[in-house]
Amino acid sequence: MTIRNAEATWNGNQREGGGVVKVGSGVFELPFTYASRFEEAPETNPEELLGAAHASCYTMALSGALGRAGFPSKYIRTTANVHMGRVDGKVRILKIELECKAEAPGIRSEQFQEIAEATKTGCPISAALAAVEITLNARLV
Repeated sequence: MTIRNAEATWNGNQREGGGVVKVGSGVFELPFTYASRFEEAPETNPEELLGAAHASCYTMALSGALGRAGFPSKYIRTTANVHMGRVDGKVRILKIELECKAEAPGIRSEQFQEIAEATKTGCPISAALAAVEITLNARLV
């Protein structure tokens, strides 16, 4: 079993304080604040990091699925739009929209759509987020 980790620290109260999130590999350390999560401050936030994890997981999984089907990809770009809102007065992730563009020579559009959709439900991050509505708009370029 593989174990990955990340760490977050926070100093101060919720509205005026601030935090730092670090990944275990040491590749990055990013600040986050109340304003970056609920307003438009430039630091990161949990939803953005969740979107990054989902987009990267889906992209890598799609590359593998296309290769196994005999259509190695030349290029895949995925954006994850994470929608946050309130449900019964509590902040929740409402929906994640995956937008994907891929170049995989020789594949027919119908085959690509089948593989892309199967990958949406099969990637580990999608599976972990099964309680959230996940949509996919995938297209060949």
